[in-house]
Amino acid sequence: MAPGLGDVLALIRSGQAATRGDILDLTGLSRMTVAQRVDRLLATGLVVESGTDRATGGRRPRRLVFNDAHAHLAVVTVDTRHTRAAVTDLAGRVLARGSADVAVADGPEHTLDRVQQLVRDLLAQSGSTGLAGLAGIGISVPGPVDPATGRPSQPPIMPGWDGWPVAEALGEAFGAPVLVANDADAEAVGEHAAGGATPALCYVKVSTGIGVGIVLDGAVYPGADGGAGDIGHVKLAGHDDAACQCGAHGCLAAVASGRAVARELRALGHDTASGRDVHALLERGDADAAEATRAAGRTIGRVLATVVCLLNPSALVLGGDLASTALLSGVRETVYPLSLPRATRHLDMRLAALGEDAGLAGLARMLVDREFSAEAVNRRLGG
Repeated sequence: MAPGLGDVLALIRSGQAATRGDILDLTGLSRMTVAQRVDRLLATGLVVESGTDRATGGRRPRRLVFNDAHAHLAVVTVDTRHTRAAVTDLAGRVLARGSADVAVADGPEHTLDRVQQLVRDLLAQSGSTGLAGLAGIGISVPGPVDPATGRPSQPPIMPGWDGWPVAEALGEAFGAPVLVANDADAEAVGEHAAGGATPALCYVKVSTGIGVGIVLDGAVYPGADGGAGDIGHVKLAGHDDAACQCGAHGCLAAVASGRAVARELRALGHDTASGRDVHALLERGDADAAEATRAAGRTIGRVLATVVCLLNPSALVLGGDLASTALLSGVRETVYPLSLPRATRHLDMRLAALGEDAGLAGLARMLVDREFSAEAVNRRLGG
């Protein structure tokens, strides 16, 4: 089958084609067909002409670029007690942002009601064209998401959310396609895009829970049913007294998460109830918080050493509430001694670059990649 409009757009989006001549060379289409494809993409607003490209001995050809302003996106990161949202263009540039204190433990209906109101407020603030120009909504949640259904799948710290039709509820409210992702996966995509091309990236989120987002060859690896990277519930020997939110004992999250570190610091007299409170202490340079976080990093590193030996990632990125030099130091102290030298010789272990914006950026990227893929555009616009 001849390349369609979506295939031509994919070449332009990826940077492989910048002119009609490039498309002609890459696709083998006739000059007339290329002209028709490009003219239709220009007419729909998906592509715009910008400046000129390299000289060809005659008139300099106009560059073809994906139109980032063609539509906008709403992206929402739901954490255990706090939700952040933004309206962005198709390049992920933020047009408006906001947040709300809402706990996932209150259930999906209450949380999604607050999400809907937050998104509507941001659409009004952003100066966008409203629902008509909304290309999609992306939402991340702190638990596994089944890739086949797009629904939360037995999330340990999200009571009442198992199998909940999140995408259907938001899609009905806004009349737009909805993408639901695990929080660590979304943040992994954001950090992968910000950090440049890397064949294998593991993003480790250490907040209320502990999870790993895995990006292989530019795509998220979710596992068979969305459970890949859920290292927070690996059982640790010698910690049978540590009760986890999942109902088990001895889980990594019960021993070394933000919640666990907050509990240790409370015993030392600090007013800490969550990983966000620990984060505030770390930013103030508190010595107790730094030492407890470093110890947590050492414990997490014991599990990550297996991840490193199994996946041999080129980048291991630490994010979440506890992301700090203390956490990074602790993880390094155990990952390197417990891993094969060959598995770590090219490993770039670093702190996340985007902070709290990683999930928003990742959701925007995931939405655009899905809604403006060759297949999606061909399906919407035909050949």
